[in-house]
Amino acid sequence: MRKDAVTLRALLPDDMAFIERLYAATRAEEMSHSGWPAEQIATFLRQQFNAQHAYYQAHYDGAEFLVIEQAGLPIGRLYRNWGPTTVNFIDIALESHFQGRGIGSALIEEMLQRADAEGLLIELFVETYNPAQRLYSRLGFTIIDESGVYLRMRRQPRAAARKAS
Repeated sequence: MRKDAVTLRALLPDDMAFIERLYAATRAEEMSHSGWPAEQIATFLRQQFNAQHAYYQAHYDGAEFLVIEQAGLPIGRLYRNWGPTTVNFIDIALESHFQGRGIGSALIEEMLQRADAEGLLIELFVETYNPAQRLYSRLGFTIIDESGVYLRMRRQPRAAARKAS
Protein backbone atom coordinates (compact mmCIF):
# COMPACT_ATOMS: atom_id res chain seq x y z
CA MET A 1 0.00 0.00 0.00
CA ARG A 2 1.33 3.44 -0.89
CA LYS A 3 1.97 5.75 2.04
CA ASP A 4 -0.34 8.37 0.51
CA ALA A 5 -3.14 5.88 -0.20
CA VAL A 6 -6.57 6.81 1.02
CA THR A 7 -9.38 4.64 2.27
CA LEU A 8 -13.12 5.16 2.46
CA ARG A 9 -15.35 4.22 5.36
CA ALA A 10 -18.93 4.86 6.35
CA LEU A 11 -19.72 8.13 8.09
CA LEU A 12 -20.32 7.54 11.81
CA PRO A 13 -22.05 9.75 14.39
CA ASP A 14 -18.62 10.52 15.89
CA ASP A 15 -17.61 12.10 12.54
CA MET A 16 -20.17 14.91 12.66
CA ALA A 17 -17.84 17.47 14.25
CA PHE A 18 -15.19 16.72 11.60
CA ILE A 19 -17.53 17.02 8.63
CA GLU A 20 -19.05 20.21 10.06
CA ARG A 21 -15.54 21.74 10.34
CA LEU A 22 -14.77 20.52 6.82
CA TYR A 23 -17.97 22.12 5.50
CA ALA A 24 -17.09 25.42 7.20
CA ALA A 25 -13.59 25.30 5.72
CA THR A 26 -15.04 24.88 2.21
CA ARG A 27 -17.01 28.10 2.72
CA ALA A 28 -14.26 30.13 4.42
CA GLU A 29 -13.26 32.15 1.35
CA GLU A 30 -16.88 33.00 0.58
CA MET A 31 -17.59 33.97 4.18
CA SER A 32 -14.50 36.19 4.38
CA HIS A 33 -16.32 38.63 2.09
CA SER A 34 -19.51 38.73 4.17
CA GLY A 35 -18.43 41.46 6.55
CA TRP A 36 -20.01 39.50 9.39
CA PRO A 37 -18.36 38.98 12.76
CA ALA A 38 -16.80 35.54 13.35
CA GLU A 39 -19.59 34.45 15.72
CA GLN A 40 -22.28 35.25 13.15
CA ILE A 41 -20.36 33.39 10.44
CA ALA A 42 -19.98 30.35 12.71
CA THR A 43 -23.71 30.36 13.52
CA PHE A 44 -24.66 30.74 9.86
CA LEU A 45 -22.32 27.94 8.74
CA ARG A 46 -23.58 25.61 11.47
CA GLN A 47 -27.17 26.21 10.30
CA GLN A 48 -26.20 25.73 6.65
CA PHE A 49 -24.30 22.53 7.45
CA ASN A 50 -27.22 21.10 9.41
CA ALA A 51 -29.65 21.99 6.60
CA GLN A 52 -27.40 20.46 3.95
CA HIS A 53 -26.82 17.29 5.97
CA ALA A 54 -30.55 16.87 6.66
CA TYR A 55 -31.32 17.45 2.96
CA TYR A 56 -28.82 14.83 1.82
CA GLN A 57 -30.13 12.31 4.34
CA ALA A 58 -33.75 12.91 3.29
CA HIS A 59 -33.27 13.06 -0.49
CA TYR A 60 -30.64 10.39 -1.08
CA ASP A 61 -32.05 7.34 0.66
CA GLY A 62 -29.53 4.53 0.51
CA ALA A 63 -26.62 6.82 -0.39
CA GLU A 64 -23.06 6.16 0.68
CA PHE A 65 -21.93 8.86 3.09
CA LEU A 66 -18.21 8.18 3.32
CA VAL A 67 -15.26 9.62 5.21
CA ILE A 68 -12.00 9.79 3.26
CA GLU A 69 -9.07 8.76 5.44
CA GLN A 70 -5.32 8.74 5.04
CA ALA A 71 -3.18 6.87 7.56
CA GLY A 72 -6.32 6.38 9.67
CA LEU A 73 -7.09 10.10 9.94
CA PRO A 74 -10.12 11.77 8.34
CA ILE A 75 -9.16 14.13 5.52
CA GLY A 76 -12.45 14.53 3.64
CA ARG A 77 -15.86 13.29 2.69
CA LEU A 78 -17.38 11.62 -0.35
CA TYR A 79 -21.13 11.25 -0.78
CA ARG A 80 -22.62 9.26 -3.64
CA ASN A 81 -25.78 7.35 -4.44
CA TRP A 82 -25.73 4.30 -6.74
CA GLY A 83 -29.09 3.86 -8.42
CA PRO A 84 -30.28 1.32 -11.02
CA THR A 85 -29.51 3.64 -13.96
CA THR A 86 -27.72 6.65 -12.49
CA VAL A 87 -25.05 7.46 -9.94
CA ASN A 88 -25.67 10.72 -8.12
CA PHE A 89 -22.28 12.19 -7.25
CA ILE A 90 -23.51 14.23 -4.29
CA ASP A 91 -20.41 15.79 -2.77
CA ILE A 92 -16.67 15.55 -2.32
CA ALA A 93 -14.57 17.75 -0.05
CA LEU A 94 -11.01 17.50 1.19
CA GLU A 95 -9.18 19.44 3.85
CA SER A 96 -7.27 22.25 2.14
CA HIS A 97 -3.80 20.79 2.73
CA PHE A 98 -4.87 17.58 0.93
CA GLN A 99 -6.24 19.39 -2.12
CA GLY A 100 -4.22 19.51 -5.32
CA ARG A 101 -2.58 16.13 -4.70
CA GLY A 102 -4.80 14.13 -7.03
CA ILE A 103 -6.74 12.44 -4.22
CA GLY A 104 -10.16 13.78 -5.25
CA SER A 105 -9.48 13.12 -8.95
CA ALA A 106 -8.44 9.54 -8.22
CA LEU A 107 -11.60 8.91 -6.19
CA ILE A 108 -13.77 10.41 -8.92
CA GLU A 109 -12.02 8.40 -11.64
CA GLU A 110 -12.51 5.21 -9.61
CA MET A 111 -16.23 6.02 -9.42
CA LEU A 112 -16.33 6.68 -13.19
CA GLN A 113 -14.69 3.33 -13.92
CA ARG A 114 -17.26 1.51 -11.81
CA ALA A 115 -20.14 3.44 -13.40
CA ASP A 116 -18.78 2.63 -16.87
CA ALA A 117 -18.47 -1.06 -15.98
CA GLU A 118 -22.09 -1.06 -14.82
CA GLY A 119 -23.34 1.10 -17.72
CA LEU A 120 -24.56 3.90 -15.44
CA LEU A 121 -24.96 7.62 -16.04
CA ILE A 122 -23.38 9.93 -13.47
CA GLU A 123 -25.01 13.20 -12.49
CA LEU A 124 -23.85 15.99 -10.22
CA PHE A 125 -24.57 19.57 -9.27
CA VAL A 126 -21.80 22.16 -9.09
CA GLU A 127 -21.86 25.89 -8.42
CA THR A 128 -21.38 28.03 -11.51
CA TYR A 129 -18.32 29.64 -9.90
CA ASN A 130 -16.71 26.40 -8.67
CA PRO A 131 -13.43 25.68 -10.51
CA ALA A 132 -14.15 21.93 -10.16
CA GLN A 133 -16.47 22.21 -13.15
CA ARG A 134 -13.35 22.33 -15.37
CA LEU A 135 -12.28 18.95 -13.98
CA TYR A 136 -15.76 17.55 -14.52
CA SER A 137 -15.75 18.78 -18.13
CA ARG A 138 -12.35 17.11 -18.73
CA LEU A 139 -13.80 13.89 -17.32
CA GLY A 140 -16.65 13.94 -19.85
CA PHE A 141 -19.44 15.68 -17.93
CA THR A 142 -21.64 18.08 -19.89
CA ILE A 143 -24.03 20.72 -18.59
CA ILE A 144 -27.64 19.61 -18.96
CA ASP A 145 -29.40 22.25 -16.85
CA GLU A 146 -28.80 25.45 -14.92
CA SER A 147 -30.73 26.48 -11.84
CA GLY A 148 -29.72 29.56 -9.89
CA VAL A 149 -26.07 29.19 -8.93
CA TYR A 150 -26.00 25.47 -9.78
CA LEU A 151 -25.15 23.63 -12.95
CA ARG A 152 -26.48 20.12 -13.38
CA MET A 153 -23.92 18.00 -15.20
CA ARG A 154 -24.13 14.49 -16.62
CA ARG A 155 -21.67 11.95 -17.93
CA GLN A 156 -22.77 9.10 -20.15
CA PRO A 157 -21.19 5.71 -19.48
CA ARG A 158 -18.33 4.87 -21.79
CA ALA A 159 -19.60 2.13 -24.10
CA ALA A 160 -16.23 0.43 -24.45
CA ALA A 161 -16.07 -0.12 -20.69
CA ARG A 162 -19.51 -1.71 -20.33
CA LYS A 163 -19.76 -5.35 -19.42
CA ALA A 164 -20.95 -7.61 -22.19
CA SER A 165 -24.52 -8.76 -21.65
